[in-house]
Amino acid sequence: MLRRIHKDQPDAFAFTPANLAWAEAQITKFPEGRQASAVIPLLWRAQEQEGWISRPAMEHIAAMLDLAYIRVLEVATFYFMFQLHPVGSIANIQVCGTTSCMICGAEDLVAVCKEKIAPKPHMLSEDGKFSWEEVECLGACANAPMAQIGKDYYEDLTADRLGEIIDELAAGKVPVPGPQNGRYAAEPLSGLTSLKDFESGRKQYNASAQFAVDLGDTVKRIDGTEVPLKTPWLREDVAPVADVAPEPSSQAAAEPEPVAEAKAPEPEKAPEPAPAPAPAASKGGSRPEGLQAAREGGADDLKKIKGVGPKLEALLNTLGFYHFDQIAGWGTDEVAWVDDNLQGFKGRVSRDNWVEQARLLATGGDTEFSKRVDDGDVY
Repeated sequence: MLRRIHKDQPDAFAFTPANLAWAEAQITKFPEGRQASAVIPLLWRAQEQEGWISRPAMEHIAAMLDLAYIRVLEVATFYFMFQLHPVGSIANIQVCGTTSCMICGAEDLVAVCKEKIAPKPHMLSEDGKFSWEEVECLGACANAPMAQIGKDYYEDLTADRLGEIIDELAAGKVPVPGPQNGRYAAEPLSGLTSLKDFESGRKQYNASAQFAVDLGDTVKRIDGTEVPLKTPWLREDVAPVADVAPEPSSQAAAEPEPVAEAKAPEPEKAPEPAPAPAPAASKGGSRPEGLQAAREGGADDLKKIKGVGPKLEALLNTLGFYHFDQIAGWGTDEVAWVDDNLQGFKGRVSRDNWVEQARLLATGGDTEFSKRVDDGDVY
């Protein structure tokens, strides 16, 4: 099947605020320079929001991940889980057409879709509520024929039952997924021949179907409001750090001035250390001394330290850290404080061993990573 984007495209795409927070949080799972690894989750979230993947959505995601558009297009066109055409507002019905299902009546299911939805796959029904397509094996061969609708499988289907399911969905109901002929799971049609004790005490439906019934959202798309945003990899349930300077602590006497507002130091006179306020009670370690501004000659390129990207460099500068020798002089307590105050990047100092890297760079040496930066292999 050809995987081409739809001929009619919307003018623009933007994540909802909740989905944008979710997407930005996914990006923080990956090290600086590896944001491209978040492309699949972001594409999936865009599809959950809109129902399909448009060119503006791919361009938007490419910009978020600092990727060329073609790289995102390659992923979206490779994986069949991404819809490149508009789909029904209620459901897109995916009928399995591979061997087992075809032998057991998949063609009859396709005929129902043609009659009740649209004559061709990837076409919307007249009311825009449904669409359909034939797909490759969905892995429920013992329960053929079957179709995937929303998040769940509808198995052991007949043409009449699929027609009823479409009518129920159109009426706002959520048909129970799983086998549609009374079978519990994938046991023989004649009944269990072993493990018969399993029948006593089991739930009403098999685990997959029971979970869908309990949630009641088989065809509901994710919109970012289901549960609070979770970022366990950051050890906190908050949105990721924004691309702005952090707010000063309420207990801080004074924070270093932002670079853009700092006055240049007088010639041949080192800047005075910035006041070092006591850290909040919940923070660990001791805050290192910072500078009001970079020394004469300008700040060091902290991005030569593996693990420091543009955002982290800006954050370090706002905290008063501009030079390799500052980082090289951090002890255990100072590392603990900085690790705990890198909003959205906690633990990065220890994880990537910034101090050892900075000591080498401060003396004019190179690391393997800094050589790659100098060669232009790292952006």
